[in-house]
Amino acid sequence: MNKRVLLFLFCLATLNIFSQEILTKKEALKITLENNFGIKIANNNLKVAKNNSSIYNNDYLPTVSVSSGANYSKNNQTVTPQTGDPVSTNGAITKSYNASLNLNYTIFDGLGRKYNYQQLKEQYNLSELQAKETIENTYLQLFTVYFQIARLTENKTNLAQALIISKRRLKRASYQYEYGQTTRLELLNAEVDVNNDSITYINANQQLRNAKRDLNFILGVNKDINYVVETNVDFNNIMNFSDLQQKTMANNSLLNQQKKNIVINEFNLKINKSSYIPSLGFNSSYGWSKSDNENLANPFSPLSVSSNGLNAGLSLSWNLFDGGSTKTNIANAKIAFENQQILLDQQKETIHNSLKNTWDNYQNQLFIIKAQEKNVITTENNFNRSEERYKLGQVTSIEFRQAQINLINAKTAFNNAKFDAKLIELQLLQLSGDILNVNF
Repeated sequence: MNKRVLLFLFCLATLNIFSQEILTKKEALKITLENNFGIKIANNNLKVAKNNSSIYNNDYLPTVSVSSGANYSKNNQTVTPQTGDPVSTNGAITKSYNASLNLNYTIFDGLGRKYNYQQLKEQYNLSELQAKETIENTYLQLFTVYFQIARLTENKTNLAQALIISKRRLKRASYQYEYGQTTRLELLNAEVDVNNDSITYINANQQLRNAKRDLNFILGVNKDINYVVETNVDFNNIMNFSDLQQKTMANNSLLNQQKKNIVINEFNLKINKSSYIPSLGFNSSYGWSKSDNENLANPFSPLSVSSNGLNAGLSLSWNLFDGGSTKTNIANAKIAFENQQILLDQQKETIHNSLKNTWDNYQNQLFIIKAQEKNVITTENNFNRSEERYKLGQVTSIEFRQAQINLINAKTAFNNAKFDAKLIELQLLQLSGDILNVNF
């Protein structure tokens, strides 16, 4: 590629950068944390878990209620005394009123509410871990698409360079054909190569546009896709496998969630066992009542009665036998607790195997990057030599085209290897629970 073409491409790239917004990794991450739908739902679920773990949801506080009422009755009455004649009246009216303030409090319930409160606290901690996992998955999803855009951007640049070279070759073949220095077959081959390179470039551009729309969905915004992303790739200094494995077993989100499920099921077992223990309650009320009577058949009945006062009491309950339901619940809670421990062991093995495979892939990919980088240098030197010899008529257009294809393939392979390695690195960081600490 001569200096004029390089200068043209540099100017074109510069103009594109200035005309397009640059969406940095940090800015993409900030937008995602604020607008991503999954993260919003996870945060709302965390708020619900916090409300559930409040002291207001655990029967630790007394209940206070107010009740009142009024009754009116109008009846016909007949009173028959032991001696004498019956006495009848029509329209005997009775009016009654009442109001009371009631307080109830459970003093002791067999430790059930204590374990329930602790269980809800652990469920809140579990919700925190679930929200953390959602954010980690969103991180990985975000940068998978972000680096895909970077990959397609660099591939598109390589294809644009290849198209310029093919067009230049077509122009040269056209001049040579006009002056009888080449055959029509040579010209047609050059036209076909330009068409193929144009189609490849158009497809790459469409893939890039689609990837940007996918990124907008993760960002949670309806953003114009006329922006560019950072294409630089910086690798983190990942520790050796032994340290990475230790960190994974301590910080992996899925493992920590499963450990929390074991604790929650342990409290569930204790809650069921608390049904064997008696409970003690306290109740108190302050009440007022009044009754007015009119036109009663019994002349000795009072015309008006009113009362008010304080009442208090204790209640003790002990479920001696409930038909075996408590025993069944305890047995099932024990089985559920054992299952959670088995799931933890299974998950440890699964994550351990996944970590090994991802680590090996990462090491292989780092080697591939170095090998592909050398291939780019070699194929670039070969292409430059082929281009000079093509101008001198020492190689055929087919040989020159092959050198061009080799260069495109080498650059694409190096580009893919670079971004593949970065994505595998992010997977390692997610497994070790360290992806949220990455400084992009």
